[in-house]
Amino acid sequence: MGKDRSRWEIILDILYVIQKEKKIKKTRLMQMAYLDWRNFKKYFDYLLEENFIRESNPGSDSFSLTEDGVELLDRLKKVNELLN
Repeated sequence: MGKDRSRWEIILDILYVIQKEKKIKKTRLMQMAYLDWRNFKKYFDYLLEENFIRESNPGSDSFSLTEDGVELLDRLKKVNELLN
């Protein structure tokens, strides 16, 4: 069994996957971030509401990082490096 991830580690994983894939649909993102639907929805909705991610094209159902999302990802990577 792996260790439980903290809130910021889950957010880091989601942002990292989006950055790596450039544009990604929700189901694929959920799978690649290793989250169940309930937890995925909670974090995804938070990132969307806070403008860290956005729909790539209206109606496309694929998502990408905003500039704020890229900045948050960079900061969380630095925190992760310091703690590990």
